[in-house]
Amino acid sequence: MIGRRTFGKALGTGAAAVSLGGPRAVPSASASASAAAGHGTATHGTAGPAVRTAGSGARTSFPHLKQIRAGLLDVGYAELGPARGPAVICLHGWPYDIHSYVDVAPPLAERGYRVIVPYLRGHGTTRFLSGRTFRNAQQSAIAVDIVALMDALKIEKAVLAGFDWGSRTADIIAALWPERCKALVSVSGYLVTDLRANLKPLAPAAEHAWWYQYYFATERGRLAMEDRTLRRDLTRLVWETVSPTWDFDDATFERTAAAFDNPDYAAVVIHNYRWRLSLAEGERRYDGLEKRLAGRPVIGVPTITLDAERDPFTAPGGGASYRDRFTGAYEHRALAGIGHNLPQEAPTAFAQAVVDVDRF
Repeated sequence: MIGRRTFGKALGTGAAAVSLGGPRAVPSASASASAAAGHGTATHGTAGPAVRTAGSGARTSFPHLKQIRAGLLDVGYAELGPARGPAVICLHGWPYDIHSYVDVAPPLAERGYRVIVPYLRGHGTTRFLSGRTFRNAQQSAIAVDIVALMDALKIEKAVLAGFDWGSRTADIIAALWPERCKALVSVSGYLVTDLRANLKPLAPAAEHAWWYQYYFATERGRLAMEDRTLRRDLTRLVWETVSPTWDFDDATFERTAAAFDNPDYAAVVIHNYRWRLSLAEGERRYDGLEKRLAGRPVIGVPTITLDAERDPFTAPGGGASYRDRFTGAYEHRALAGIGHNLPQEAPTAFAQAVVDVDRF
């Protein structure tokens, strides 16, 4: 558990990521059939029974939300499925919230999984326990939040699944605390932030896609995030540009945008993007973890990576750019016609990946 006594140990050198062996060489028949049907590109692994969801947009809310104190936070989260079922933790990105999994969680719960979908710090009903806590959003701080949540919920090990900030968080836990991660589903692959690499310019088209990151580096960007109307306009524009084929309606956006009214939202978001560009400092308590992450640690737990064809942030090469970071059982899948918010746009494919990776 990460408490007062063990927190320092977690921030220290700790155990290295564990390799679980080489990837399987032959895809299963069902995985190959899925790829042929256009659901992805199967390379390795064993597929589980087919998952059937009600489809994107079929559900609009979770039955009820819970709160629990964990680490520095009072975490708001949705929970579905049997309390003693194998745990799956689904982690959202930005600018999104738990509704990215509103069509993913129910079919997993029906299969017997205990599905936890938390609001990350600064989002929804999650609150800092102290007004004196720095509103930090560096990558290791968010990962520590989720490990603390697992401790509070008495979850020793879980399948971790995420996209955007959620992928990064799940990747970090899988790399630094592999004993807590049974298996991993990571949209966009290996997303551990490399601060040194982020100092180098990208091709102009790639820089264009990151426009909001540079906007947030300015005082104008900070003020926009603090203004409710401008914040909604900005985040909706991001939705429209990074998911060009997703035909969401006003109600879908507003359900998620309510999570952006958290009093710490602007501070957390601005710090995250400034920290990535080395324009904002992190906290000393996380220096040990960040030093380990700077070494780009490999991930040895069973993993399925998902790439969305219409996501402007999807790296070219069909996962080749990050393949060497995954040393255990592994499969890569590409989803045609899908944008950045992959779980909400393609809930069946995402839920299927969770079921499949749990069988590796």
